[in-house]
Amino acid sequence: MRQIILDTETTGIDPREGHRLIEIGAVEMVNRRLTGNTYHQFINPEREIEAEAVGVHGITDERVAGEPLFAAIADEFWAFIEGAELVIHNAPFDVGFIDHEFDRLNRSRGAKSLGPVASHCRILDTLVMARDKHPGQRNSLDALCKRYEIDNGHRVLHGALLDAEILADVYLAMTGGQTALSLDASAGGENGVAGSGGMAIRRLVLEPGCLTVLVPSEQELIDHRAKLSRIREAAGECHWDRMGEGVPH
Repeated sequence: MRQIILDTETTGIDPREGHRLIEIGAVEMVNRRLTGNTYHQFINPEREIEAEAVGVHGITDERVAGEPLFAAIADEFWAFIEGAELVIHNAPFDVGFIDHEFDRLNRSRGAKSLGPVASHCRILDTLVMARDKHPGQRNSLDALCKRYEIDNGHRVLHGALLDAEILADVYLAMTGGQTALSLDASAGGENGVAGSGGMAIRRLVLEPGCLTVLVPSEQELIDHRAKLSRIREAAGECHWDRMGEGVPH
């Protein structure tokens, strides 16, 4: 499955009041693996950015004055997201702005050629997901980073691409981490290298009797159980428990 983890920055909070997009950041994930493909673009909004918005993301009128208009980047952006599942934190906000931009563009072109996004992409709102998993708790991106022990210390101001990258980590943590990596040569690629768009995995061919089994030390077992305890506290459950591996002794 192809997913695009996406974030935007804007001139204000409501497109119905004429506010516009000024930055789009997105990262691509295929079968729950980040591929390294990203989309990042600053946009000239053709209007002033509100002071409160500048205080959040730090993007000034001067920063985007020389950037392209949305009309100039719309087709490339659409090609990047079309058909994917969009993973967005507080999706109605970002999708509302994206649809507003495409609606303006379609009216200027005299035809409905692009948008609305939801008719061409599935939408997954991680804020709704977080509220379901952690009712009554703070579920901002910063709060989720703390809950799932994700380092976001480099995040002082909001930035669309940085927030998309952090959201990818949060989404994987909330949904059980990355899927197991295939070591089967039939998964694709040459010489047993998996070709799923993520990290290449080379299949190891071992002679019988050559596999070394390492037994964990008592301290390693203690550290392992402590880690599982922290996971249970943060996430409310631990998949190791279902396999009989994480039950405290």
